[in-house]
Amino acid sequence: MAPRAYWKGTLKLSLVSCPVVLYPATTAAEKTRFHLINRETGNRLKQQMVDSETGDVVESDQKGRGYELRKGKYVEIEPEELEAVQIESNHTIDIESFVPSEEIDQRYLNHPYYIAPDGKAAVDAFAVIRDAMKDQDRVALAKIVLTNREHMIAIEPLGKGLLGTTLRFPYELREEDQFFDDIKSPKITKDMVELASHILQTKAAHFDPGKFKDEYETALKALVKRKASGKTIELPEPEERPSNVVSLMDALKQSLKGRGGKKTAAKSHGRRATGRNRSARKTHRSTARHRKAG
Repeated sequence: MAPRAYWKGTLKLSLVSCPVVLYPATTAAEKTRFHLINRETGNRLKQQMVDSETGDVVESDQKGRGYELRKGKYVEIEPEELEAVQIESNHTIDIESFVPSEEIDQRYLNHPYYIAPDGKAAVDAFAVIRDAMKDQDRVALAKIVLTNREHMIAIEPLGKGLLGTTLRFPYELREEDQFFDDIKSPKITKDMVELASHILQTKAAHFDPGKFKDEYETALKALVKRKASGKTIELPEPEERPSNVVSLMDALKQSLKGRGGKKTAAKSHGRRATGRNRSARKTHRSTARHRKAG
C-alpha cells in the first residue's frame, strides 16, 4: 500500500497538464529516537508553551504567530491571513525552464520527492512529459508551495516516475569566502601532490550507497538492548592523540605503502590497552568514536 501523498496538484508543461502527487523520498522512521522522561516515575514528559514574561502556561487556543518588528514587539498574523497569500504555485508545478543538470550547484539541493501521476486519467500526459525529459540532458525548473512556503524544484526522470528536488534560494546559502579566505596557500612540492594522487587512485571506486553503514545507529541499538536486559554499560577509555610528529612527506609515503590510517591507529591503541583482548579494544574504539560523533 502506497504511503499517503504529501502534496497533490497539477504538473504543467506549457498547455499539457496532469494531476500528480508528491511523496517524500526520504524517511527517518528507522532511526533510534529518545524521549524525555521523568527519572523518578519513568513516565514520558510533555512540553508546554510558557509566556516568556509572565511564566504562565499558554493553552492551545491562545497560541498564535507573530513577526518580531523590534525587540519584544510583534505583529500577529492570523492563519486566514496567511491563506490570503495565494500564488499560482500553491497547487501547480508549472515548468518554467530546462537547464543542464551539471549547472546546478549541489549546495542548492535540499529535499527529494517522488512525483507520480494522480489517477489513471493522468498517466498518458505524465508519460509524455516524463519521456520528453528523458531525451533531454536537462533538468526542469518549476515552483511549488510546500508547508506554506514557496520553493524552486528541480525535476528529472527516475524510472517510471519523476524525481523532484527542492532547491534553496540564494539567500539561504552562505558565501564560501568568509570561511575560505583565511586559508593559507603554502608551497607544496610536485612530489607531494603526485603521491597524494597515487593514494587517491588506490581508493578509486563507484558510488554504492548499499555499502553505507550507520555504525552509530547500530551502536545505539546495541546500547539500548544491553541496557534493557539489565546489563552494565562500561564506559570506554578516552582516546589519546598520537604525540609523535610525522612529516607530511613521510605520512604520504607510509599511506601509499598501506601503513597509515586505521592500521596505525590500531597499533597505537593496542599499546595503551596492553593485556586486553583484541575484540574488546575494537569495541572500545568504536564506542568512543560514536560518543564523540554524538
